[in-house]
Amino acid sequence: MTEIGAFSGRHVLAELDGIEPHLLDDPEFLRETLRTAVAEAGATVIDVLAHQFSPRGVTVLALLAESHASVHTYPELGAAFADVFTCGARADPELAVRLLARALGTRSLRTSAASRGHRARQLTEPVGRGLSRSWEVSEVLFETRTEFQHLLIGRTAQGISLFCDGERQSTEATQLTYHEALMVPPMLLAARVRRVLIIGSSEGVASRLAVAEGAEIVDHVDIDQVAVRACAEHLPYGYTPAELAAAERGDGQVRVHYRDGWEFLAGAEPGYDVVVIDLPDENDDPSAQHNRLYGTEFLARCTALLAPGGVVSSQAGCPTMWRNETLISAWRRFTGAFGTVVYYGSDEHEWAFLSGRVAPGEPGLEGRLEKANYRPETIDASALRGNTVPPLLVRASGPNRPGA
Repeated sequence: MTEIGAFSGRHVLAELDGIEPHLLDDPEFLRETLRTAVAEAGATVIDVLAHQFSPRGVTVLALLAESHASVHTYPELGAAFADVFTCGARADPELAVRLLARALGTRSLRTSAASRGHRARQLTEPVGRGLSRSWEVSEVLFETRTEFQHLLIGRTAQGISLFCDGERQSTEATQLTYHEALMVPPMLLAARVRRVLIIGSSEGVASRLAVAEGAEIVDHVDIDQVAVRACAEHLPYGYTPAELAAAERGDGQVRVHYRDGWEFLAGAEPGYDVVVIDLPDENDDPSAQHNRLYGTEFLARCTALLAPGGVVSSQAGCPTMWRNETLISAWRRFTGAFGTVVYYGSDEHEWAFLSGRVAPGEPGLEGRLEKANYRPETIDASALRGNTVPPLLVRASGPNRPGA
């Protein structure tokens, strides 16, 4: 990730509540806590000053090479204000605030962030061995490093766009094309759509499409709470903040669970009509935790939760020859596990998707499209005919067999 404009920064304002009062009246503790938080978030600390007020309360100011950070405490209320402003891209003010809140044992944290200065950024996204794609981000709306990934939401030529670990996940201009290719084929293939499980898909669009098709229960499982909430706050598609808050409470058809997908499956009640796996692309990075959610065992666990006539669907990679290894691997897994496999390679996007039903038989997607509750904008009968034929190289790879 390369910075274009040097005159840029992020300013995070925070309100912290539910803190033990004695911690908020200890200048030395607060000074070292703030120093540690901003340093671990990537800032260079020049000095940290603290002032004790009478009868109580402390103000701490950290001078940073990147700008400043401060904490103002109210021990009698168990509360504090904090702000962190950093220039450039090296330090992460959102992370600094979270580390500070954790060190103080904060029960409630409320933050707001503002972009300051010139925010043009150049993101370099890897698309294959020796190949990359360049994105110009004219304005960064949100950026942080969560416990699981680097997250950036900003304006590009494709509208407001989501990037995770430097890879584009969705954009305002293309998100519906992507999400309909992900959700429409499996919803058509399934015998019915009453209970749906979605693993990943932070934006919440997939949940909305399932409800539009008639799902009565949608369990949305995502390990990264910060990412899901940031998407609801900043993306003009997917959950609204109010919808997400209701889903977090379990009010309505959608229920959001901030858990590891593998862990959730272990205690999930069988009977899902559609199980969707929508994660960043499978890759050869051994440190990428999401890769295990693409394996044969995870696929088998998803299949075990299906109702009769149920379907498992997955983002399966890219059909282009310079990035088709994961698609071939996924094709072999699906054709080895299911009697009916439907490939859908989007004609207006670069991604492909696979859906599997245990029993063999004709998919019959075109006929079911006419009777569907949800009427897609980017898929019609002709698209279903043309885009459900896998590339020859994929078909020639064959099903997964022992020892293959």
